[in-house]
Amino acid sequence: MKAVIQTVRNASVTVDGRITGQIDEGMLVYFGVERDDTDEILIPFLDKLLKMRIFKDENGKTNLDLASSGGKLLIISQFTLAANVYRGNRPSFDSAMSPDRARELYEKAVIYLRSRELVVETGVFGAHMLVSYVNEGPETFVLESDRFLSKK
Repeated sequence: MKAVIQTVRNASVTVDGRITGQIDEGMLVYFGVERDDTDEILIPFLDKLLKMRIFKDENGKTNLDLASSGGKLLIISQFTLAANVYRGNRPSFDSAMSPDRARELYEKAVIYLRSRELVVETGVFGAHMLVSYVNEGPETFVLESDRFLSKK
């Protein structure tokens, strides 16, 4: 699994002219699932994401996680995070998970995040989306499951 995480002042996603998700201050997450990812990886991956202290406290130090900051979360499925861009000039998506299984893990992720009593907004899995946001900082982080978890 891979996630690109941005602290934002606001973010929204539009599908077919309709806003499907919108947040004020918080975290915009592009979420990608790779072929070898499993259900066992999902919860530790999401917990790591939620525990990241990337929000500023009252002294301006990056010391708060999402819940402590009172921020909201917009999570958007992004299969292109699984692209291999190092061979040739056209990205290869051979390592991306099948769409049905990726949708299942994405939906499980949304359910889990909402169970943590957070405001969680979403895009539409598999849709062409227009994403607008104001990146705070700018601050952007990349989280990869294989960097802190051993895949089975």
